[in-house]
Parts: sequence; C-alpha cells; structure tokens
Amino acid sequence: MGAAIFPNRYEPIGLVSAIAFWDVPREVAPMNSDPLFDEMHYPDGTPRAAYAEFARWFDGEDPKRLRAKAREAEDAFRLTGITFNVYGDPDANERLIPFDIVPRIIAAREWAKLSKGIEQRVRALNAFLHDIYHRQEIVRAGVLPVEMIARNEAFLPQMIGVDPPGDIYTHIVGIDLVRTGPDQFYVLEDNARTPSGVSYMLENRETMLAVFPELFTSNRVQRVSTYPRNLHASLSACAPPACEGTPTVAVLTPGIHNSAYFEHSFLADQMGAELVEGHDLRVVDGRVAMRTTRGYKPIDVLYRRVDDDYLDPLTFNPDSMLGVPGIFDIFRAGGITIANAPGTGVSDDKAIYSYMPEIVRFYTGENAQLENVPTWRCSEKEALAYVLDNLEELVVKEVHGSGGYGMLIGPTASKKDIKAFRAKLEAKPGNYIAQPTLSLSTVPIFANKGLAPRHVDLRPFVLVSPNGIEITPGGLTRVALKKGSLVVNSSQGGGTKDTWVLEDE
Repeated sequence: MGAAIFPNRYEPIGLVSAIAFWDVPREVAPMNSDPLFDEMHYPDGTPRAAYAEFARWFDGEDPKRLRAKAREAEDAFRLTGITFNVYGDPDANERLIPFDIVPRIIAAREWAKLSKGIEQRVRALNAFLHDIYHRQEIVRAGVLPVEMIARNEAFLPQMIGVDPPGDIYTHIVGIDLVRTGPDQFYVLEDNARTPSGVSYMLENRETMLAVFPELFTSNRVQRVSTYPRNLHASLSACAPPACEGTPTVAVLTPGIHNSAYFEHSFLADQMGAELVEGHDLRVVDGRVAMRTTRGYKPIDVLYRRVDDDYLDPLTFNPDSMLGVPGIFDIFRAGGITIANAPGTGVSDDKAIYSYMPEIVRFYTGENAQLENVPTWRCSEKEALAYVLDNLEELVVKEVHGSGGYGMLIGPTASKKDIKAFRAKLEAKPGNYIAQPTLSLSTVPIFANKGLAPRHVDLRPFVLVSPNGIEITPGGLTRVALKKGSLVVNSSQGGGTKDTWVLEDE
C-alpha cells in the first residue's frame, strides 16, 4: 500500500470506520469530533447554493400539506407494487421501501467532477477484466500479486481467452459512494456483477414529479427517465457477431421469489424486452433461443440477473435449475452477449478493491480521481498486526463475504465477539480486510418536527458499450431514517430519496 492511500502506512488519520456493503447495517458512531458535513446547509444554517430554491419553496409550504403529500407518495409506491424481500426472513413478507420527500441535490459542478472519476474507474475495471482473462500484464508487472487472482473465488478459469462482444465485460456498473466534505467523496464498493436499485431511482423521480410538479419548474433538474431507453440501446450496441438485423434483448430472472424480482420485471417492461426464466430458454441451432407462441426465437443480448454459479449447469453448478444448459459455450463462440459477462465478480472482490488505486494507475496512466476507503489487507503481516491491535475501532470484512455476513463492526461489537473474531483472523488472515469508519454526510429528511439531518450514501449507475460510457445523472440515494443511525440499507429500516443533479446555469 503506497503513500497515495495512507499518509502513514498503517495508521490512517482523520477517518472514522467504513462499512462498505449494500446490505450491511451501518450503525457506527463517528470516532472524531469534527462536525458532519451537511449537504443542504452551511454551518450557520443558510442553505447551500444547490438547495437555495428548494429551501425557499419548503419554507413557504404548510407542514400539514407536506405530510399529506408524503402519504400520497407512499400510496403511489404501494399502488405501483415497489417492494422487496429480505432473505432469511421467516415470514418472507414483501415490504415497501420508505421514501423521503426531501430530495438530495447535487450541483452541476460537483456532478461533473464525480462523473470524471466514475468514468475513469469503470474504464479501469473493464481493462482489468480483459487483462486478467488474457495476458495478466498487471500480475507480470508485479502490481497485483498472483494469489489475488489464483485464490479468488470469483475468478472463472473458463473465461480465460474469451473475448466478449465489443470487449465489454461490465455493461452495467454501480459505484457506491459516500461524501465526507464539500469536495471529498469515497468509493465504498464497485458493483460489477448485477448491480441493483435502478428501478427505485426511476420510481423515486416519477413519484416526485407526480406529487410536487412545481419543484421541477423552479429547479432545472437533469432527467433520469431515459435510463431504460439508454439501457436498451447500450445493450443492443453490444450485440454478438451472430446477430442479424435488430438485436433481440431479454432479461433473465431467477423468478418471482428473488428479492429484486420487481426490478427485473420493471426493467424488462420499460425496455420493451422479454422477461425470461431459465426454463424458457434452450440452445437451438447454435443460438440461445426463447420460447414464444411461434416457436423458439434467438436472443442476441441477455441481461442476466442470475449469479455466475447458476448460469449454466453444464459449465458451473450442475445442480442449478435457474440457468440455461449450454449457454456458456454459445457465449464463448460469439452466439450471444451476456451482460454482465461471467467472471466480472473478480473485479469487485473486496481484496481487489484495496488495489484499485494501483489498478487505475496501471491501466489509465493517471492517479485515481475518486479515493478508496483506506484498507488493510490482513494477508500482510504488518497490516494484520495493526488490525489485531485495533479491532475495537475497525470494521473487518470477509474478502468474499456479502450481505453483511461474516464481518465485525468493532465499535459496536461485544468483547466476546471481538475475541471470537480475533481467533478467526489469526487462523485465516487472508480471508479478511479491515477499514476505518467514515463520517457520512447528511441530507435532511422530512420528520415530524420539520427538517432533520440523516446520513446518506449514493449509487450512480453506469452503462458501458463500444459506443462509450454513459452515467445517469443522479443515482439511488439511500438514507438512514433513524436519528443518529448510519443504517441506510432497506432491510435495516433505511429509506430512499430522489437524487437531483442540477443543470449548468
């Protein structure tokens, strides 16, 4: 780890612990005394420029009307059927994600800077994936240790030498970000497999347009409604050599019991694409085809929301009932585009994440414009020693973990939990990384007594094709609804906000 990441190699200064998971509770008290960055207000309480027009509107509104409008927004979500399931919930009841009517507003200048950093990172991720499945120059150069690939569960040897259409591996990417200051954003996680949440971004905007249309007259907000059309165009641009004429696009879902099924069906409907399950598809004359009332029709691009292991029982998990037997051979022969490509998970592995500054520099020749959260790789002797000495202050995560399982949140853990985790670390240090906790910025929510600051994060969505990289102006903002909480994920009571990116003045 070089000086670009740590001023002092094993003692990052001025940061508090970062929990970088899409489905992880973030209930960690800041460990410094610096004031949290309020995105709406200056320290003296006056609104920042991006929020000035909204603040004037809000101050002139009757709180009773706003509460009625908040209920109207909730009813709209309920009517639309925007729900999610929580894995492990014995009742498995579908839930509404709470929606807050106060938007998160990002100035055009801030978004321009963010976009440059996101585009640079996505280019590097795609270049990295091509390299590790071909010549592995980054390993030959000594930048990335070979064991980071050889021992990586997400690395698919079957992808070695495979060239996906257009050399695009990551067609849809979600970059999780947090803000800690006026010009300070950190990347918490790269989502290069099957990033979710874009349907909530779109429905949040539709709801705000319906409930508060006047706000979009007085504020010049960039549109997000073109995302489904842009997604279809981007996927179509990645059609395989076997495609003849207009590409046929389909969305592969595990089925109605998947927690993100609403999003699968929503995106298929919005794109005008077919929503299919594994049993709807078969290999016919060297193509993957879907069942229709007129027989089987070849698919050119398959936007899959099924994990690698379940994609093809002939190549991966033989017990899978969710995938398509033989699809990987068709993909390898250029008969279908799979988005995202198999094997992309190696690029968002948590140990690989710690090398992202070096990865960006290796493939772009530039320093990373978006910073990583400082990360200790416990496979390194000195890093492990530091982590063991500071378990009470750090967040420790499994390299291949997800959903918040197998991790330690030091500041809130019991002595018993810390002792047990210490034994795990000492037994298999290579399975873990550690990070400090960031002081997440706040954006107000509409609470019972008016505006109240709450912590937020952001997931922008990126489309990649041979035609270029397109970043939707906004993304999904998640918000911790409880006072003092850093829990932003929906399964732990977090909510969402509409995310506005203002147009240039």
